Amino acid sequence: MIENSSTVDEMISIPLIYAGTKQIMLNQRVKKDTTVGEVIHLSGILDMCSDIDLTTNKVGVYGKLVKLDSKLKAGDRIEIYRKITRVLDDDDDDDDF
Repeated sequence: MIENSSTVDEMISIPLIYAGTKQIMLNQRVKKDTTVGEVIHLSGILDMCSDIDLTTNKVGVYGKLVKLDSKLKAGDRIEIYRKITRVLDDDDDDDDF
């Protein structure tokens, strides 16, 4: 029997990457229209990387910032961005050109 594609939930593979204290790349198979936040939670990355805090870390899809409730489609890749801190040199100014 051939099933109608509208009756079968479309599954997509979503890569998830993070380069913080650990560099991690995971793939998660989920239903189309799953949200960024759902994939992050389902992946288990929050248990693997205690330095990820979704209240402060920004997330994106291929370099474009998105919200956790953004829906995903085939071909998307989630990126969790680490905080970037700037360290000034001894004289604490920006004139080192």
